[in-house]
This record gives sequence, C-alpha cells and structure tokens, in this order.
Amino acid sequence: MKIYVAGHRGMVGGAILRRLQTRKNAGEAIDLVTRTHAELDLTSQAAVRAFMAEERPDVVILAAAKVGGIHANNTYPAEFIYENLMIEANVIHEAYANGVTRLLQLGSSCIYPKAVPQPMREDALLTGTLEPTNEPYAIAKIAGIKLCESYNRQYGTDYRSVMPTNLYGPGDNFHPENSHVLPALIRRFHEAREDGLKSVTIWGSGTPRREFLHVDDMADASLFVLDLNKSTYEANTDPMLSHINVGCGADISILDLAKLVAQVAGYEGEIETDPSKPDGTMRKLMDVSRLSDMGWNASISLEDGIRETYQWFLDNQSQIRA
Repeated sequence: MKIYVAGHRGMVGGAILRRLQTRKNAGEAIDLVTRTHAELDLTSQAAVRAFMAEERPDVVILAAAKVGGIHANNTYPAEFIYENLMIEANVIHEAYANGVTRLLQLGSSCIYPKAVPQPMREDALLTGTLEPTNEPYAIAKIAGIKLCESYNRQYGTDYRSVMPTNLYGPGDNFHPENSHVLPALIRRFHEAREDGLKSVTIWGSGTPRREFLHVDDMADASLFVLDLNKSTYEANTDPMLSHINVGCGADISILDLAKLVAQVAGYEGEIETDPSKPDGTMRKLMDVSRLSDMGWNASISLEDGIRETYQWFLDNQSQIRA
C-alpha cells in the first residue's frame, strides 16, 4: 500500500510518519511517499496534479497546512485562508482524479462557532458566528470538511476528516510571535529562568480555558480513524456531518497552564496577566464521545506531555528559529 503523507515535516505529519514507519519496520507492506515544500508546492494545482499522476498513492493523509496562533492569524489573514484553501482543493481533487479512494484530512477545533455550548459537539458546525481572530483559517478548514463530504457523495470516495483540539509536542513551533500558546509559554519561561527575570507577563486575562492533546496521541487517533472499516465509520457519522473530534476531554485555564509550564521549566518568579491583550474564545473543549464510543481515548497526561516537549525543546534549541 502506497501512502502519501502531506506535511510530513510538520509536527502532526511528522508524528504520523513515525508511526507509519514503525508499522513498516514491523512488517506491514507500506510504501511511504513524502515531499518537502521545496520539492512540491501544494498550492500549485499543476504541481500537485503532476505529482499525483506520477506517484498514484493508494492512501493520502493531508496534514499539510499553514498554522499559527492568535498573533499570526490576526497579522496574515489572507495567507491563512488562501494557502489552506488551495492546499485542500488541490490535494483532495487530484487525489480523486488519480484514483485515491481513501484520504484523511486534518482540521482544527476553530471550525466551531465562538458562542457554542461546551463541550463542542460535531453537530455544532455551521450553527453560529466564528471567532473573528481566526475566522479565515476556520473557513478554510470547514471547506476541507465539505470537500471531503462532497466527493464522497458524488464519487463514492472514502475521504474522512478529523478535528483535533490544540496540539503540542516534539517538533512544535516555538517562534516567540507566531507560535501557539503552549510552545510560546515553554520558550518564555525557559528564557525567563535563564535570564533571571523576576516576572513573566502572559497575554490576556488568563481565564480562558483550553484543551491540549499531545501530538503522538493525535497521530495514534488519526491512524485509528483511517483504519476504521467503512461500515463502522459510516455508522458513527453522517454523510454531511462526517468529521470526528479528537481531544482528551479535559481543559485547563491559561493561567494554570502557565503555572504548570513554569514548574516544568524550573521558573520560580511571578506570573502576571495583561488583560489589554485579546483572550480569544473563552472556552474550547471538544466533545470526544463520538471517537470514544468507537474505541479510542487519549493516553498521555498534560504534565507528562509538557515535560517531554520541554526536553525536546532543550535538545533542539540550535534548530529552533530565533
């Protein structure tokens, strides 16, 4: 079986590739196909068409995306909607055009409305207004879901979508401005300890709550969903509501998260908040009952995951962008 992993150098794609490589080493008949961005620009329809025609994979895992935190989404909204729409449209359509019957697309919990009942169920999709700070990215991810569902309806393909909560882990982006909250906090508290700072100020009030899932758990869940037989998948989803939430089912306030990261990083100074900065959505907790009922649950605790991620950060500082 030839499997193309799009976005294999990203945090999630890399974790999925590692798991597939482990399967291959254990004797599964898997031929893994990857391309770097320099080798294949997924926003180019012509390039993707030529690649799919040449490789003709049996399975596609679409983990490639332009991602970032609140600052990045606010600063580059045009890039976030354009690049993600183009990636999804090109990969999904050319996969179909070249006979790919199985595809897994990775999305994001930001697809759900801002004022949505918690925890967020799959059927909350398209029931209200999106969070303005990441609306362009969310629109693109919703389009990806609907692309998969539409090709399934019209062409009989088996294209599935999983919607992860906030992810973190080895290979994360630790850029001081364009990263997500957890890796940003890891870097901030590490540098504060190194520089002997007496206090660290975090964005917002500290009261919003977020759910976090280790990337290795996400990779495991992704392959679990991909491997489900079609009858089981269809019995637990609907043709036009087919995406599946992936999370751990528990959340934590940003302030408590900061305290936990500070503890792991060995920072003993004060933690202050800056309510003048945006909080974003006040709570984003996934309802993961659909996936749990099918037999999958997260296994890596938040503290253990942060400790592992911090150690990866320490071991790879020379490769992390300033």
